[in-house]
Amino acid sequence: MPAETAPAETKPAPKARPARPPRVGLFATCLVDLMRPSVGFAAVKLLEDAGCTVEVPSQTCCGQPAFNSGDRATARALAEQTIREFARFDYVVAPSGSCAGQIKRHFPELFADDPNWAPKAHALAAKTHELVSFLTDVMFVSQVDATFEGKVTYHDSCAGLRELGVRAQPRKLLASVDGLELVEMAETDVCCGFGGTFAVKYGEISDAIVDKKAQNIVASGAPTLLAGDLGCLMNMAGKLQREGREVKVRHVAEVLAGMTDEPPIGER
Repeated sequence: MPAETAPAETKPAPKARPARPPRVGLFATCLVDLMRPSVGFAAVKLLEDAGCTVEVPSQTCCGQPAFNSGDRATARALAEQTIREFARFDYVVAPSGSCAGQIKRHFPELFADDPNWAPKAHALAAKTHELVSFLTDVMFVSQVDATFEGKVTYHDSCAGLRELGVRAQPRKLLASVDGLELVEMAETDVCCGFGGTFAVKYGEISDAIVDKKAQNIVASGAPTLLAGDLGCLMNMAGKLQREGREVKVRHVAEVLAGMTDEPPIGER
């Protein structure tokens, strides 16, 4: 009898983009709007390059500061406004793991006891994504058309990493940037000490945490620090500059979009 042959290996079907251009509502975030609009413009470019149509509807805060401070009434009011404005989009995308995490993980919690709003909160949460993870995991972007000369190190912000699983995605796209070399710092996944209202309530503890983070950034030898949350970036940039360090600080979207004409965060 002829020898049995092993069954042919079944290859997974190739991933495909959505059949039509997805309509994306950009949740720009308060800090981007007020402190670093260039991040919002970079996010729009990346999304449009990926084949999305992008709109920026009327919006305010995601409500995270109120939520973390125990002011659930204000958090709910802000969440209701966000749900109403973004319900019409295919996806909601934020250049911030922190704000995306608030919508995706905590909006349903806010309305758990409300039969009217709970379905709306869950529907919005299901289509909300952090920017870089949306590009890689939903739009299947594997490379970008950008150039950045030199070494960078990357900080994994707490909310993006722990609430949304954002870690490999930015590194995947950074690997496609011409001229860029990623150098991992020690304890890249350890908190920078910002934590929104945490830094206000526990200033001494926050400073001790960011001090250790700054040491790891400098020890990496990379002249540029990247991350995906502007709050974390501003906190780390402030510490580095107060210590007289020469490390430049940027949002990862600016580098991926090839939009680095603006001075680094906190510099004139």
